[in-house]
Amino acid sequence: MSTVLSVSDRVRSTFGFSVDKFPLSGPESMRTPFYGLFRSDNLEAVGKPVSRLYVPHQTDDVLALVDAVDTVFDGVANVSCHFHNGHYVAIEPLKEQRLAIYGTKDNIFPRVFIRAGYDGNAFKASIGYYRDACRNMSIIKTVKQTTVSIRHSSGLRDKMDDLVRSFSNVKASWGSLCEVITNMEQAKVSMVGFLNSIYGQPDQSSKHAVTAHKNRTEAIFRRLQRERVETGRPSIGSDFMVSAWEAYNAVQGYVQWDSGRRGNPNDFARVVAANSDLSVQTAESLALAALSA
Repeated sequence: MSTVLSVSDRVRSTFGFSVDKFPLSGPESMRTPFYGLFRSDNLEAVGKPVSRLYVPHQTDDVLALVDAVDTVFDGVANVSCHFHNGHYVAIEPLKEQRLAIYGTKDNIFPRVFIRAGYDGNAFKASIGYYRDACRNMSIIKTVKQTTVSIRHSSGLRDKMDDLVRSFSNVKASWGSLCEVITNMEQAKVSMVGFLNSIYGQPDQSSKHAVTAHKNRTEAIFRRLQRERVETGRPSIGSDFMVSAWEAYNAVQGYVQWDSGRRGNPNDFARVVAANSDLSVQTAESLALAALSA
């Protein structure tokens, strides 16, 4: 079992650089009121230009957030780190702590995401789930208290008590998230209608659009059928009725793993991109709307 120290070491190793602020010049070395942020290891520009009053956070501040997450779950088993104009960290508890969806092999367990960007926005800590059946990592954003904002300031390690209190709200939201997921499993939707509501119909005059729509639909259905088999559910019937939970994950999983991404991004970058994808957000809204239908 990993310890908090090993998690901290992993974060410190991945983010083994500082982000430093330097004045930006105009033509002929003309002075400007703007400053740029640069990584100390490769001099790569980070985020957007800032004012002279901006204080960039550092790895120690991210570590303060990571240490505070230890109050959410007992025993952290794994951590994933990624840097793209900011620090992204995902932390999960022991994998034995799973929630089985109605006695099937469809298991999920919580995962905390930390986003510490250099865009002037607050740090965000969100609780999502990891689903064994499809290796999906997702956040259902509309569930109350799945996300907390933390004021972007330096010296977060000196504010540990406040951070722990903030993360206690995230911990409480896991129960709410499990309840929503359980209700999504009970609600039924037409997979055909679900996809039509997200993607619509292609322009029949465009062969490329028709082919792309067909390939995407077939890929999503293949994923859906594969996951039904893996989780012990029966094959899809001729009416194409499935649970709202399955429908949402089929779209989310397709966007996260099957759709093309430029630059061959790593797994964590795919998680970040999928959670902000418009079709995934629409799928979430449709799945939640099915609860009251």
